[in-house]
Amino acid sequence: MKKILFLPLFRMQSGHHQVAEALMDMLKKHSNGIAYKKIDLISYTNTSLEKFIANSYLTWIRYAPETYNLAYKNLFYVHSPKESVCKWYQQLFMNKMEQLIAEEKPDLIVCTHGFPSYLLSQLKRKGKCSTPVINVYTDFFINNVWGSEGIDAHFLPSQEVKEKLMSKRQIPKQTMMVTGIPVHEEITKNARVQRNKERPKILISGGNSGLGGILNLGDELKNSTDFDYLVLCGNNNKLFEEINTWNLPHIKPLPYISSRSEMNKLYEEVDAIVTKPGGVTISESLRKRLPIFVHSRLPGQEEINLQYLKQQGLVFKLNQKTPFEKQLLSILKDQKKMKKWNTSIESYHKEIELEKPEGIVEVMKLILNLNQNGTPSYLSRQPKLLYS
Repeated sequence: MKKILFLPLFRMQSGHHQVAEALMDMLKKHSNGIAYKKIDLISYTNTSLEKFIANSYLTWIRYAPETYNLAYKNLFYVHSPKESVCKWYQQLFMNKMEQLIAEEKPDLIVCTHGFPSYLLSQLKRKGKCSTPVINVYTDFFINNVWGSEGIDAHFLPSQEVKEKLMSKRQIPKQTMMVTGIPVHEEITKNARVQRNKERPKILISGGNSGLGGILNLGDELKNSTDFDYLVLCGNNNKLFEEINTWNLPHIKPLPYISSRSEMNKLYEEVDAIVTKPGGVTISESLRKRLPIFVHSRLPGQEEINLQYLKQQGLVFKLNQKTPFEKQLLSILKDQKKMKKWNTSIESYHKEIELEKPEGIVEVMKLILNLNQNGTPSYLSRQPKLLYS
């Protein structure tokens, strides 16, 4: 039986895990005879270390967001990773990655975070790993941590990223497929429909960790005269309990929802979403063709995502100094703005080359059958997969 190893990072739920789980469920539904496993390398190395790093990350972005943003851009985005940073990566984790591969003996490795991809690329460069590797990107840009040398295939968020990888990293075109950021197939694709014409229903998502400043909208939500709200609180119990105490019929807090089918129904119940620019939530909303309003963003990845999304006309950035509902009304009721947004959505979907779950699974299955001479057999069949 063939085995696929999925490598996100950290144990806390994030887009890296959601994308890995979406792909695992696709494999389960559309293939037979394939085993799969999801492992966080840091926890595998040391659970106490993983907890320390994860807590430090959350504390940093909560209490010193600007310094985190500066560090992220300087170390991992604007410039190539500093050699001193990469050295301790290698010293701490390279041996553990070799050990993990030896223990699990995967036939294919799928990276949904740049750090495992970087380590595997280094191992391949040194001739210490022969397992085929797929990079599956979970943001609308690619930072400089992601490995490229020795990576067999890339599932990309956009044509823009594809062109950058070809020009800056000389990655062969035939190894790259624009899939968008993969979302669970239970999030169905459908046409834009206004469902609640008299009093539109708005979904508010603050992110699973509860970081995002949604409570800053409290007074405006309480005094709403034009909208009904559903507030996704994730694991933020404090937010859930506070909204419950308001006891207002037009505001309903929702706890963490793990079922993708339930999320799909929720998306289809609302007329727009207010959220942060995280890769998976935005991709799900784009798939559902929901107008997306960005109220806040985390430093680093989400800030860069927002720059791309605004440039492409895919989201509406809210001004925190202007009344919240006034902004929503001025956009949702403006036919010219909505028509322009709809054109941007159409352009985004047309860029995607490989979207159907069956096609994505077929590519992974073909890479599992890597030829002994090191040339992936899927390359010669890629055009048929993408465009037939």
